Amino acid sequence: MQKGTALVVGATGLTGGNLAAWLTANGWSVYGLSRKGAEQSGVIPVAADLLDSKATAEALSGLPITHVFYCTWVKRESEKENIEANTTMMRNLFAALNTDRLKHASLVTGTKQYLGSFHAYGSGRIETPFRESEPRVPGDNFYYALEDVLFEAAERGNFSWNVHRPHTVIGYARGNAMNMGVTLAVYASICKATGKPMVFPGSKTQWNALTDMTDANLLARQIEWAATMPGAANQAFNTVNGDTFRWRRMWREIGAFFDVDVADCPETPQSLEQQMKGCESVWQDIAAKHDLVEDDVTKLVSWWHSDADLGREQECVNDMTKSRDFGFTDYKETRAAFFDLFARLRAEKVIPE
Repeated sequence: MQKGTALVVGATGLTGGNLAAWLTANGWSVYGLSRKGAEQSGVIPVAADLLDSKATAEALSGLPITHVFYCTWVKRESEKENIEANTTMMRNLFAALNTDRLKHASLVTGTKQYLGSFHAYGSGRIETPFRESEPRVPGDNFYYALEDVLFEAAERGNFSWNVHRPHTVIGYARGNAMNMGVTLAVYASICKATGKPMVFPGSKTQWNALTDMTDANLLARQIEWAATMPGAANQAFNTVNGDTFRWRRMWREIGAFFDVDVADCPETPQSLEQQMKGCESVWQDIAAKHDLVEDDVTKLVSWWHSDADLGREQECVNDMTKSRDFGFTDYKETRAAFFDLFARLRAEKVIPE
C-alpha cells in the first residue's frame, strides 16, 4: 500500500540518496530533487536550483507531494551568507509547493545544533550528552534559521514537521561534501598503496574522548518513522547509532580492516588536507591499476569536513532517550557501519580490494 508521495530534497547526497532508496523500497512514490535531477532506480527525478525561485516553481508545479524531506544545504564563506543562501532555498521550496496537499515536512540538520556553526565550533560548551531540550548556543547558525523557516511554513500551511539531528553521517554515496566514511576509506587505500601509516588527523581530545556517529540507513528509518508516527509529530530528534566509541580504538580497527599500520596520535594535529596534499596523481595510479570507477580523488573525498569533525576540542555524545521514549529503538554498531560501507565500496570498485 502506498504510504505517500515524497519529495526528497537533496536526493543525490549522502542522507537524501539513502533516504530516497529506503522510501522507494517501502511503499512510497518518491520524487528526487537536485540541481541535475536524481538518477536513482525508482526515484522520479526533479531538476531545479532552489536558489532560483522561478525554476523551482516550474519544476514543482502540479506535483502531488504529501511529504517533504529536506536533506540539502549550500556552503558559503561566512555563516551570515550560509543563513541567507540556505533560508532562501527553503523559502523558495515551500513557496513552490501546494501546501493544501502537504501533510508533513522533515528537516535534517546535525550536531552543530549544540556545537555552534563551522565558524564557531564549541561556542556553546553544552555538557554532554547533548539533549534536544538544550537552548540554542550563541551566534549565527544556519540550522536555527532553517528551523525557523520550517516552523513558519508549517504553521502557515497547517502541516506537521520534524527536525533530525544526526552526528557525522556515514554511508554509501559518492561526491558528497560531508562523507567521512568514503574519505577515510580513500585515505586508508592511499596509505596502503604508498606504504605509509594511517596518522590520525585530529585533536588529542577527539582521539581520547567518547563520541558517536550516524549510519545513513538508520537515519532514513528514523526519518520515515517520525513522519508517519502521529505521536512523533512536531518534535526534534537526535539521530545516532546508539553506541559510543573512542577514535584511538576505532582508528586501529579501521587500520586493521585495510591491513595498514597505524601511527600513534601526534602531539600536533596533522590534517588530512596537509597529509594528502598532491595525492591526486597517486589516486590516478591506484584507480588505473585496480580499474576503479573514479580516478578523480576530489570527487570522492572531503578532507576539510573530516578534519573539522576530528579536530574538535570537546567531547561529542548525543542522547537518544527522547527518541527511545517516543518509540524508535533501531540500533547500528558504528564499527559495523564502517565495515559494511568499506565492503560495499570495494564491491562497487570505488576503492581497491
